[in-house]
Amino acid sequence: ERIPPERQLCDEFGVARTTLREAIQQLLSLRMLERRGNRLHVVEHFGVVEPADEGKQKQLQDLMEARRIIEISLTELAACRATDRQRAELMGLASEFNTEIDAAEFRELNHRFHATIGECSGNPLLAELYDRVLQAVFESSAFASLMHGDLEPDEVEEIIQQVADGHHQIACAIRDGDPVVASEAAATHVADVESQVFEKLV
Repeated sequence: ERIPPERQLCDEFGVARTTLREAIQQLLSLRMLERRGNRLHVVEHFGVVEPADEGKQKQLQDLMEARRIIEISLTELAACRATDRQRAELMGLASEFNTEIDAAEFRELNHRFHATIGECSGNPLLAELYDRVLQAVFESSAFASLMHGDLEPDEVEEIIQQVADGHHQIACAIRDGDPVVASEAAATHVADVESQVFEKLV
């Protein structure tokens, strides 16, 4: 599917053209977008490619930067455009996060929550691109290790609680129709996740 022109995307995301072009270059390098002539298209079949160890951190940095730009903007749009049903659904999903769920339940619920934000934005193309970026982030080895490996149970609970708090703040802002608070909550949430993920690579 062809993505809109730069000017339209800048308006949608509320970013400068320089920022947008940097994000596009990252998505091209990750093979989520492809050029056909002078147009950009979302890649139809996207597979996550794990690079060599020395390239993993750079790839993850690119993914997280793309996620940050898209998620903050989509969350702001969601606060403005979500229907009452969608706002209620998002609040319900946020309330399901608790320290009693296991890793598989956490991953599934996390995906549903973020997919619902995409739906709330009212922009199917941006929602699809967001979903693909999240898929790549969630399937990366560094992100997967957050809920596995040698973590103690109390460390896992702390991660889940931090995510739950972030999701609750985002859901409340979208429910209240406050795009400023929603984008701020999304920015804080993404920054928290980035901090946790990159600690695993140090």
